[in-house]
Amino acid sequence: MSYLIKDTTKQERIELIRSWVPEDEVMDGCDIDLWEMYRDYIDGKREIAEINAAFNQGFYEESDLR
Repeated sequence: MSYLIKDTTKQERIELIRSWVPEDEVMDGCDIDLWEMYRDYIDGKREIAEINAAFNQGFYEESDLR
């Protein structure tokens, strides 16, 4: 199944993100709000890969810090 914006409806994109949100309190205390993080995807503005790439730019490998 393709998760590209062109291949999904807004409702399907919402359901996909909903499937990623843990039902328990695993993410309590975490600063990441998946609904906000993927808002542009849900609204059909940016693909998941674009959002993930932008998010990952802020992370460094331990070797980068030496």
